[in-house]
Amino acid sequence: MSLLARLDRLPLSRPHYFLLLIGGLGYTFDGMDAAVVAFLMPSVQDVWGLTNAQLGLVGSAAPFGFLFGATCAGLLGDRIGRRKVMMWALAVYAVFSVVAAVAPNYEIFLVARVLAGFGTGAESAIIAPFLSEFVPAARRGWFVGALAGFFSFGFVGAALLGRFVVQPMPEGWRWAQVITALPILMLLWWRRSLPESPRYLLANGRTAEAEAIVVDLERKVRAATGAELPPVPEVAVEKPAEARKVGLFSALKYLWSGRMARRTAITWLIWFVITFSYYGFFTWIPTLLVKQGITVTKSFEFSIIIYLAQVPGYFSAAWLGEFLDRKNTIALYLAGSAASAFWMSQMTDPVMITVAAAVLSFFLNGTYAAVYSYTPEVFPTWIRASGTGLASAFGRVGSIIAPSVIGVFAASLGFGGVFGMTTAVLAIGVVCTLLFGLSTAGRSLEDVAEPDAERAGVR
Repeated sequence: MSLLARLDRLPLSRPHYFLLLIGGLGYTFDGMDAAVVAFLMPSVQDVWGLTNAQLGLVGSAAPFGFLFGATCAGLLGDRIGRRKVMMWALAVYAVFSVVAAVAPNYEIFLVARVLAGFGTGAESAIIAPFLSEFVPAARRGWFVGALAGFFSFGFVGAALLGRFVVQPMPEGWRWAQVITALPILMLLWWRRSLPESPRYLLANGRTAEAEAIVVDLERKVRAATGAELPPVPEVAVEKPAEARKVGLFSALKYLWSGRMARRTAITWLIWFVITFSYYGFFTWIPTLLVKQGITVTKSFEFSIIIYLAQVPGYFSAAWLGEFLDRKNTIALYLAGSAASAFWMSQMTDPVMITVAAAVLSFFLNGTYAAVYSYTPEVFPTWIRASGTGLASAFGRVGSIIAPSVIGVFAASLGFGGVFGMTTAVLAIGVVCTLLFGLSTAGRSLEDVAEPDAERAGVR
C-alpha cells in the first residue's frame, strides 16, 4: 500500500492546522523582522550619526542575508531534512536579533542584521516545501497560500511596534528587536514535536521512519475527525529510493537541464518580478511622493493601511488558487498590481494615493501567496527544498537591485517613468506565467513534479 496515497487521502483536520499554525507563526516573525527595520532606521541614524550611505547598508543588510539563507536552507533541507533546518534557522534569527538589539556600535549592529536576515531567509525558504509535503492535493494551494498569509500579520505587528515602542520609548529601537525575538523561544519549543516530512524520508530511502510518521498522522486525523479514514486509492507501493547528495552545483545542473529548465526559468522569473516590484515600489514611494509635495507616506496611518491591505490580499489569493489554478492566480494578481501601480501614478490627492497604495499592496502580496503555493509543487521531492530556496534567493536579488535601478530611472524619467518601468516588468511576468507556467491545482506533488524516470513507482 502506497504511503503517499495514504498521506494524500487524509482530510484536513486539527493535525494539519497545527502544522499551519507552527509554520505560520514562523512567517509572522519573519515578516515582522523584515518590516521593522524601516521603523528602526531613523533611531539608528541618530544614535550613531550615520551617513545616508551607511543607513542604506542597514536597509540592505537583512535582504543580503536572506539571499544566502534561502540558498543554504534549500540545499541543507534536501541533505539533512526539512525539520532540522526549520529549527536551526529560527534559532539563528532569534539569537542575532537579540545581538542587534544590544549592539554597542554600528558595525556589530550591521553584521547582526545580516545574520538575522540569514535566519529569516532560511526559514522562509524551507517552511513552504515542508508543509506542502503533508497536505492533500485538493487543498494544497489554499493551505500553503494561507501559510504565506501569516507574513501580513508580521508587517502589521511591525507597524504597531514602530508606533508604540520605537517612537515613544527611550531605546525603543532596541526593545522592538527584543520583542520580535523573544516569542521565537516558545515557537522553538513547539517545533520540537514536528515530524519530518514523509516524502523527504522516502526520497532518502528511510521507509520505516516515513511509515511511522504516516501511521501517527492517520491516528491523529482519526481522533480529530471522529470518523474512519477515506479508503486508500489503488496505486503501486513506493520503492525505496537511493539517497542523493544535493550540492549547489549539482542542484543547479539538474534544475537547468532537460525538462526542468523551463519550469526553473519561469519560477525564477516570477520570483524576480514580484520581489523587484514589491521592494522597488515600497522603497521609493515615500521619496517620490515627497518630491511631488505629498507627505502622506510619512504617517503611521498610511503604513498601517498598507500593511492591513496585505491580509485580504494573501488570503483571497490562497482561496482563488484552488479554483483558478496557481499560475492563473499569479497572473491575475500581477496584472492587478500593474493596474493599481498605474492608477497610483496618476493620483495627486493624499486620500486617493492611500487607497491606490492599499490596492497595490493587496495585489502584490496576493501574488506572493500564490507563488509560495506554486513553487514547491514544480520540483521533485529530492530537490524540492533546493529548488524553492534557489528561486527565493534569485527573487531576493530583485529586492537588492530594485532600489538602485529605480533610483536611476527616477533621476532620468521622474515619477511617472518609475511606475511605467515597473508596470512593464509586471506585465512581462503576467505574459510569461500564462504562457509557460504549469497547472498544478488538484494534482499530487508526484504527478506535477516527478519526471517519469524518477517517479520510483509512485503511480
